[in-house]
Amino acid sequence: MERRRRRAVELLQSGQTLSAVARQVGAAVSAVWQWRETVRRKGARGLAAKPAPGRPRRLTVRQRQRLPKLLARGARRHGYANDLWTTRRIARVIAREFGVDYHSAHVSRILADLGWSCQKPERRARERNEAAIAHWKRYRWAAIKKKPSA
Repeated sequence: MERRRRRAVELLQSGQTLSAVARQVGAAVSAVWQWRETVRRKGARGLAAKPAPGRPRRLTVRQRQRLPKLLARGARRHGYANDLWTTRRIARVIAREFGVDYHSAHVSRILADLGWSCQKPERRARERNEAAIAHWKRYRWAAIKKKPSA
């Protein structure tokens, strides 16, 4: 954005009109006019990029890099009965490890920024007998499966 503003001012100084410059840099005429006025009042430093407004992040860059490693260990390693991560559990881990409190609804935004997505565990019956299923697939299913016609 800063580069675009500086390019627009250069074009204006070369004698082009506001509307021609606006078309070339892909901005509104009013924006180009404001950039020109800013340079008149503050000089070239007035076009410098400014940090995005808003509240600063509560987790540092290093803490954000550490969070996926902590979660990859699994929920059981953090004292939970199963390996299912919920946003509430992750918020508790963040509070315990980094001393930063987050509402569980906000944790999903942090996870999305880190490239994590919501996953649902595959549902399986508790009574499931893997050995019996493997045996059935190998012998019974093979026998009843449709054979290709000759």
